[in-house]
Amino acid sequence: MAKLLVLYKKPADAAAFDSYYFSTHIPIAKKIVGLRGYEISSGPVNRLGGESPYHLMAALSFDSVEAIQQALASPEGAATAADVANFAQAGVDMFVCETREV
Repeated sequence: MAKLLVLYKKPADAAAFDSYYFSTHIPIAKKIVGLRGYEISSGPVNRLGGESPYHLMAALSFDSVEAIQQALASPEGAATAADVANFAQAGVDMFVCETREV
């Protein structure tokens, strides 16, 4: 299994971000080929010591890192990536990793 972790920085207008993210971005992203799961944070994204610069965290599950790379190169992946500029003006950090249960 592998994850694409997306951390969205705090926007100037959180309500507008959330409205767009839930009504437009998620439906676009859920069309990505090979997507096995889509989880998002609920409530504030905090560091253990307190606040963080992030508003929302998304974890998208795939079969492998190679599957993530193929998904992002697909038309659906390209549409999802292009859509980020429509609502995440504060910036976004993305991470890719293989995962395993322990």
